[in-house]
Amino acid sequence: MKVLFEKKNLFLRVAVGFVLGVVLGFALPEFSIAIKVVGDIYLNLIKMMIIPIVFCAVFCGIANIRDGALLRKVGVRTVLLYVVMFIASAAISLAIAYVIRPGLGTVFENAPEYAGDITNPTVSSFLTTIVPTNIIQAAASGSTLPVILFTIVFAIAIVAVGDAGKPVLDFMNSLSAAFFKMLGYFMEISPVGVMSLMAFSVAQYGAGIFGALAKYILCCWLCCVAVFFLAMALPTCLYTGVSFCTLLRACGKVSLVTLSTTSSAATLPTTINVSMEDLGAPEGISKFTLPLGCTINMCGGACSFCCLAVFVSDFYSINLPFGTIVFLVLVATLINMAAPGIPGGGVVLGASFLSILGLPIDLMGPISGFYRLLDMAFTTINVEGDVAANLMIAKSVGEYDGATVSRKAA
Repeated sequence: MKVLFEKKNLFLRVAVGFVLGVVLGFALPEFSIAIKVVGDIYLNLIKMMIIPIVFCAVFCGIANIRDGALLRKVGVRTVLLYVVMFIASAAISLAIAYVIRPGLGTVFENAPEYAGDITNPTVSSFLTTIVPTNIIQAAASGSTLPVILFTIVFAIAIVAVGDAGKPVLDFMNSLSAAFFKMLGYFMEISPVGVMSLMAFSVAQYGAGIFGALAKYILCCWLCCVAVFFLAMALPTCLYTGVSFCTLLRACGKVSLVTLSTTSSAATLPTTINVSMEDLGAPEGISKFTLPLGCTINMCGGACSFCCLAVFVSDFYSINLPFGTIVFLVLVATLINMAAPGIPGGGVVLGASFLSILGLPIDLMGPISGFYRLLDMAFTTINVEGDVAANLMIAKSVGEYDGATVSRKAA
């Protein structure tokens, strides 16, 4: 029992809550429906933290790059590559998700319904929405995209003013630490919230919910595998000349750490070491692009958000127009730089993502129960994307020859 309540084992407590919720849903269906209010409070706490977390994470991720010239260079080369990789990962994930359709084909005792409006913006409406007249009002109404845009410009301005912006940066770093601590408190009650929401889901929809969730897990893992081969390994090997076997062996070492820690930051020392020792990447570039990748290169997030959007929309029999699909890729690209590095932090971003699209977030409760299984795949793809991008960036500036490295490794 003592091990169960250790801070690092939150996912075990969530798993226990998940199982208890299932038992309650089958054994006491009326009671399970009545206690949904507990799960609603849990979801409200998560939604309450969305704007503060996004604001602080985006700001600190940009403003902590203190060298303005370096920031401009990053914008031209490294960030562009990360964005291209993210969009490619999103396209692959959407294609696979729409083939599998994890939210369809399941028979429910009570078919889930949703009466809300789905976001289907035009170019003009999107531009006027993302640029608000009042940023405080936008934040108060929960409009995430305007907050992200404002934060990006604000962070760049703080970097540009140099030493004069240091007090603001110090304050924001402290504020970020406080907000993430608050989020950590709320995540500690997630076992109770997950139990409530899972009990309600089983009581409301019956055993069919498990078939849908199993297909969703399978879909996410298949997307991650496809993204690794098509969006990372193939371009890296073709462009840099490194052999697939050499790259695969190196990524395998990194994966052992990501699968156990589900943390890009905790894996960073291993990522840097493997990139330099096993793949021969230059030290200077590796120690810049890899830490930056921990913040803004989230190809696993592309898999996560695309599968989530397709799963939830199919689950509630909602048709996503083409404009909404394009919009969701854009939103996913912007919001992923705010990914919090705490256990279950992806649940917060998932709820935020669904809210922006106008989709219901109720399924985030059941998904929280097994999010560790998903996070293992997403984190692994995030870090392997950093490794691949590091090699391509080094090659683009003439400091890497993959063919030579592969011959030495053979």
